[in-house]
Amino acid sequence: MVSYFDALTPLQLQLEDPILLVGALALVLVVATVWSMVEIVDAYERSALTVFGEYRKLLEPGLNIVPPFVSRIYAFDMRTQTIDVPSQEAITRDNSPVTADAVVYIRVMNAKRAFLEVDDYERAVSNLSQTTLRAVIGDMELDDTLSRREMINERIRQELDEPTDEWGIRVESVEVREVTPSRDVKGAMEQQTSAERKRRAMILEAQGERRSAVERAEGNKQSEIIRAQGEKQSQILEAQGDSISTVLRAKSAESMGERAIIDRGMDTLAEIGQSDSTTFVMPQELTSMVGRYGKHLSDSDVAEDTDSLESLDFDEETRELIGLDDIAEIIGEIEDIEMDVEAMEQEAQAIQEGEDMPEEGGDVVDVAETRQGATDTDGGSDQS
Repeated sequence: MVSYFDALTPLQLQLEDPILLVGALALVLVVATVWSMVEIVDAYERSALTVFGEYRKLLEPGLNIVPPFVSRIYAFDMRTQTIDVPSQEAITRDNSPVTADAVVYIRVMNAKRAFLEVDDYERAVSNLSQTTLRAVIGDMELDDTLSRREMINERIRQELDEPTDEWGIRVESVEVREVTPSRDVKGAMEQQTSAERKRRAMILEAQGERRSAVERAEGNKQSEIIRAQGEKQSQILEAQGDSISTVLRAKSAESMGERAIIDRGMDTLAEIGQSDSTTFVMPQELTSMVGRYGKHLSDSDVAEDTDSLESLDFDEETRELIGLDDIAEIIGEIEDIEMDVEAMEQEAQAIQEGEDMPEEGGDVVDVAETRQGATDTDGGSDQS
C-alpha cells in the first residue's frame, strides 16, 4: 500500500524543477496580461481611460484594447438618470415655513468633462439642486409655491443649467413633488378657505335675492300696467256708453216731443171736427210737422222715398264721436253669444229629459234661422 508521503514525493520533485516553475509563472502572467488588456464597454456607457494616471481617451462601446496593468477605466452611464432631492425646509418670502422635495432628471452629455471637471457628478447635482430649491422657494410667496409648480420647476432647471453645462451634464427636467406648509399655516389656510367659501355663498345668496326682487318688481309693474290699461278701456267704454245714452235720450226726447205735438194737434182737430163750424184755423208749425211725418208713414198716399226723419238720424261726426258703429258690432257679437248660450241650455235640458240628440248627418237646428224666424214673427205681429 502506497502511503500519502510516497505520492507527494514525485510532485515535489517536479515543482522544484526550475523550468516547470518558470513556465507556470509565464502562463499565469500571460493570462493576467490578456485579461487586463481587454476592456468591454456596454452600449449605454462611455469609459474614460487613464494610463499612469494620465487621461488618454474615451472608450467606445464594444471590445477595447488598453495597456495592461497601468490602465484604469472609469465608466459613465449615458442614459437619463434620476436623482432624488431630499426634503428641504425653506422660508417663503412672506415668512411661511414649508417643506419641499423634488426629482431631477439628468443625462451625461460629455463623459470627458464629467470625468475631469467634477468629482462624483451625481452627488454634485443633488447638492446643487437642494440649495437651488431652497433659494427659489425663498423668493416666492406661500400662495405661489402651492399653486405655481411649473414656474418653480422651470426656475430650478434654469438655475442648474449653467453649472451643470461645465460638468458635461444636461438637466432635462425638474419636478417638485410636494410642497408642504407647516401645521399652523395649514390651519390658517383652512380657515381662510372656509371664510372665502362663506363669502362667496353670501354673495351668491344676495345676488339671488336681488334678482328675485327685481323679477317681483317687474312682475308687479307689468301687472299694474295691465290693470291700468283695463281700467282705462273700461272707463272709455263707460264714457262711450254714457255719451250714446245721452244722445239717444236727446234724440228720443226730440222725437217724442214732435210726436206729442202731433198727437195733441190731432186730438184737437178731432174735437174741432165734431163742431158745426166748417172753417178751421191751424198753426203753420202744426201743418208743416204733420206733412213731414205723413211722408214717412207706411201705406200713406203722400209717402215719398226720402231720407228718414232728422230727429232719428245721427250725422257722421256724431256717429264717429260716440263710436256708434263699433257699439253696433259689439252688440251684434253679444247677441250671437247669447244665442249660443241659449242653444247650449236647450241641449242640456234635452239631455236631462232623456231625449235623443240628433246624430251626425241628421237634422240640425240652426240657431240663427230660429232667431230670424222669431224676429220675422215679431215683426209681423208689430205690423199687424
